[in-house]
Amino acid sequence: MIFDGHSDICTDIVQRRLKGEKDIIKRRHLDKFNKGGITGSIFVMWVDPPYTDNPKKRIMELIKTVSNEFNENRDIIKHIREFDDFEKAKKDGKLAIVLGMEGLSPIEDDIELIDALYNFGVRHASVTWNEKNKLGAGAPQSNDYGLTEEGAKVVKRMEELGIVVDVSHSNEKTFWDICEVVTKPIIASHSNCRALCDVKRNLTDDQLRAVAKTGGLVGLNSYREFIDENVDKQDLEHLINHLDHMIEVMGIDHVGFGFDFLDFIEEEEIGNHMEIGDNSNTRGLENATKVKNLIELLEKRGYSKEYIEKISYKNFYRVMKECFRD
Repeated sequence: MIFDGHSDICTDIVQRRLKGEKDIIKRRHLDKFNKGGITGSIFVMWVDPPYTDNPKKRIMELIKTVSNEFNENRDIIKHIREFDDFEKAKKDGKLAIVLGMEGLSPIEDDIELIDALYNFGVRHASVTWNEKNKLGAGAPQSNDYGLTEEGAKVVKRMEELGIVVDVSHSNEKTFWDICEVVTKPIIASHSNCRALCDVKRNLTDDQLRAVAKTGGLVGLNSYREFIDENVDKQDLEHLINHLDHMIEVMGIDHVGFGFDFLDFIEEEEIGNHMEIGDNSNTRGLENATKVKNLIELLEKRGYSKEYIEKISYKNFYRVMKECFRD
């Protein structure tokens, strides 16, 4: 079993369904998941450029299209609303899909909308993507702005409801402010190590330790610019060096996968703010079909079956069991 802690497939769903297409998961993603051995994932709803000027309109488009897509694909996916749903998905041979929010700009400071998102089935969220909003600030933003008073209330309400708090896109001030507020495990669903690649989206060793202290985890990100500043080293071998470093700093119980594959997103749909397509990801791990390459290399490096299972899904499952409401 392999659980991917971060997928932007909802972006593919909304773009294609608005054009009149259906069965996006079956037609474009299921075969890749099967070939890669991926049995579950967090699918995030993300207000992506160029739609950031009207995030409430965009989130309504996402809710409508994702809801319709999930309903039409109930034969192959299980929308995870409570922890026992993971076992039901396994028993029925379905993909276990946790619905998440990558950034909460659409709610602005209307905290009650968190309850509405929870009732819709959201079980994961980050306060911000890369933007500065009324709740906090993303990694590219100045560290003179962090978690706001409204943001702290949102984080506390997320914990009360049973929504996993994600810090992957937070700037350092927002990150540390969140650490002061939370009482349950947090995750950085798709981040690497700044000690090995000095970019703002990666986490310092102190941040890695802080995530582990909450009982949470960090998901290894395959986006190649987060692996090494040297293009020649943006490959699978060097990506696994990040995993080695995480385990050295945090321990084996606090790491997972958050692949952040972008091979299926078309450039015209989200603008040119980032590199997308097969070239955006690690050489040797360009898309979901190549995940078995990673597992094989872990085995060659001497990772035990127990360690690989923890990294592949057990650590994520443990965190969600602790965070989800009974």
